[in-house]
Amino acid sequence: MTKDQTESVFNFEASLAELEALVKQMEQGDLTLEDSLAAFERGILLTRGCQAALAQAEQKVNVLMQDAQGRVVEQPFSKEP
Repeated sequence: MTKDQTESVFNFEASLAELEALVKQMEQGDLTLEDSLAAFERGILLTRGCQAALAQAEQKVNVLMQDAQGRVVEQPFSKEP
């Protein structure tokens, strides 16, 4: 799967924005019970997708930070490029 295909399947930023919008709608209290349940279900799906994307990103970072023996090496954060 190419990067473009991955982004079209799941877009973290768009999902997070949609989740925030759902939360605002639900906090207003203007939704019917059915609409609230649908928003809640959609929110759960979005949350799971975001959690999976974050876990995958964390794995990639760990791989990039491994030394030749496969151990994760802590590296200080540098503000310089």
